[in-house]
Amino acid sequence: MKKLNFFMNIVQQFLASHPMVWLMARVLHHADMFLLRLSGGKLNFTELSGLPIIELTTTGAKSGKQHTLPLTGLPDGEKYALIASNFGQTHNPGWYYNLKANPECTVKRRGKEGVYIAREATDEENNHYFDMAISIYIGYAAYKQRASHRKIPVMILEPEPQINTDKRK
Repeated sequence: MKKLNFFMNIVQQFLASHPMVWLMARVLHHADMFLLRLSGGKLNFTELSGLPIIELTTTGAKSGKQHTLPLTGLPDGEKYALIASNFGQTHNPGWYYNLKANPECTVKRRGKEGVYIAREATDEENNHYFDMAISIYIGYAAYKQRASHRKIPVMILEPEPQINTDKRK
């Protein structure tokens, strides 16, 4: 992950303010999806603050319908970690429940797409990825404080194992 420059640091401080978090929780994913579609998956507003964005497609826990939304996906080798902070709100985000019910999902980042399997992080992984998240976006520390009544889950997305269909020996 890249180090924050002066501009990104200022943007992050602004975005982590309580009024901006309230606004972002309601409109940011819509704005990001609009710009992602318009740019063919190359641009979004959130990456201006230095956060790595993925397009996550899940299957609804109740509806069974496909849902695609932009999320901060912390890259770790071939895996991604998703922090279910929901901007520090009182409840976990819907995508968390979708992944718990239907762990197979699709991740798209910078034109590359793949099938992943989600699992909830262990306590040790949770701490590791939350520390990583805070190191790239100061807002996660505020989210953790606002959501102190609940443990913020972390979901790990691992590439689906490729099945070798080559029958030759």
